[in-house]
Amino acid sequence: MNLYIRYFDEECVVGSVDEAVDFLSSIPGITLDEYVIGDLRQYVAGSVHYPKRYKVRPRVYFIVIKTTANTLEEFKAHGGKMQMPAGGGGGEAVPLRAAAESVGWYEGRILFKRVISIPGTNKFQYKDTNFCARVKAHNAAECYNRIVTHLRQREDVDSRSQFPSMKGRNFTWKYLGTTLPQT
Repeated sequence: MNLYIRYFDEECVVGSVDEAVDFLSSIPGITLDEYVIGDLRQYVAGSVHYPKRYKVRPRVYFIVIKTTANTLEEFKAHGGKMQMPAGGGGGEAVPLRAAAESVGWYEGRILFKRVISIPGTNKFQYKDTNFCARVKAHNAAECYNRIVTHLRQREDVDSRSQFPSMKGRNFTWKYLGTTLPQT
């Protein structure tokens, strides 16, 4: 795994955190402290594959992307498509795992923004609300759709409530098997 680093017009692909620190230290205006270097090491060692940005000063950042490209030319030739796969669990992207056909029971958990009326006023507020359900479905994507459809049809859930994307971290699911486990 390599790292693509970009700061305005300065960019490169490096093979280690030490090379990244050397590259960033050579750019005027960027000073790296031990916290940033330690966080960069954690990012590289961790399982997160999303791009990461680091603040240089207000509204100015440099970005770091994990990639399989070995050179800057290779990275640019593929339009950044050589990034490490997003998501977890076997390197598959979340939508691919969620769409995998596995008929049975799923436990889906969703954190959504529920519209709540403030008593005594004509105002409303959004409140984070957890909802968990066991659903029989063909895959996790169908589980998500059934949960959201159920919540939208409930009379106690305002139609202005906001539901997260299936791909985000506010929806999690677990495959329970072909028969519903007794609890």
